[in-house]
Amino acid sequence: MRLKHSKLSVIQTRRLCEHFVAGTPARTAAELVGVNKNTAALFYHRLREIIAARIEDESPIQGEVEVDECYFGGVRKGKRGRGAAGKVPVFGILKRGGRVYTKMIPDARAVTIMPIIKAKVELDSIVYSDAFGTYDVLDVSGFRHHRINHRESFVLGQGRHINGIENFWSQAKRHLRRYNGIPRHHFHLFLKECEWRFNYGSPTMLLKSLEAWIKLSIS
Repeated sequence: MRLKHSKLSVIQTRRLCEHFVAGTPARTAAELVGVNKNTAALFYHRLREIIAARIEDESPIQGEVEVDECYFGGVRKGKRGRGAAGKVPVFGILKRGGRVYTKMIPDARAVTIMPIIKAKVELDSIVYSDAFGTYDVLDVSGFRHHRINHRESFVLGQGRHINGIENFWSQAKRHLRRYNGIPRHHFHLFLKECEWRFNYGSPTMLLKSLEAWIKLSIS
C-alpha cells in the first residue's frame, strides 16, 4: 500500500497512516518514522485530499436529520456569532445515530443552504433546525420540518433538538484548535478530516477506511 508517485516505503506509508489516525502532528510523525518533515506534511495533505474526495461522494442522508451552520476561526474583537468578521462559515447535516456531512459556504442565506440540503438529504426526511430565518424555506419544501427555538429551550419535547450536530461542531473545533492557523484555501480539507473522524469513529475503522481509499486512489 503506497500513494501514487510516492517514494515512501510500504512500512513508512503504513506508519504515517497510523500517526495520522492517532492525530500525531506531521512534524512529530516525521521524526518517529524517520522521514523529512516536508515529506510527512505533504503525505498528510494528500491523505486529506483522498478523504475529502471519498466523503463527498457518499450517498444522501435520510431519516431524522439535524441541520445547522457554524463559524470557525480565531477569537476576534467585534461582532460574534452569525456573520462574524474573519470567520469561516460552514454548513452541516447530521443523520441522528449516523454520519455527518459538512460544506464550507460563502454565506448562510437560504439560496446557499437549500441546494445543499436538497442534494444531500432524501425528500420526506424529518429535518430539525434552530429558529434561524434561513430555515423558514423548509416549511414549504418536501421535508418535514421541526424548528427549535433556543431562546425558549434547547430541547422541546422528545427528540426535538439539534444536540447531535452541535456536538460535532464542538468536536471539530477541539481537533482543529491544535493547528496554529489553517490557510483558508486548505480549510475544507481539514473540515473533511473532522467529518471522517466523526463518521468512522474508532481508530481501527479510521485506518481501515484510509488504507482502502489509498488502494482505490492508485488503482
